[in-house]
Amino acid sequence: MKVVVDTNILFSSFLSKNSRHRDVLFDEPHEFYSPNFVFLEIFRHKEKILKCAKESEEEVYEFLGKILKKINFVKEEVVSAENYEKADALCKGKDESDVPFVALALEIDGYLLTGDEKLKKELKRKGFDRFFA
Repeated sequence: MKVVVDTNILFSSFLSKNSRHRDVLFDEPHEFYSPNFVFLEIFRHKEKILKCAKESEEEVYEFLGKILKKINFVKEEVVSAENYEKADALCKGKDESDVPFVALALEIDGYLLTGDEKLKKELKRKGFDRFFA
């Protein structure tokens, strides 16, 4: 199964090795994807992640290495304009920063893994129901 992972799932998985999200990310039968810019967000917020993590800096970096091997980072330009338009319409009125994740899920015919319950509710209301766990 193809699963698109959003930023909040990745960040929460960095904060604790006992995170439910961390367990999900290493569930072997799934292929995980995320837009390239998430990779940049991780490094942009590196200091905050290290400060808030319940692990040592070494453990956080070790997990980062594992994550980089586990997630397929996709260039945003690979996603069709049509799927960006659909995602934009689905996310309109909510958080525009979620558009690339929804667009990628549409592009790869995958499922969205997000911890944003308000986003899920809004997307469901508009007919998108491809959520993972």
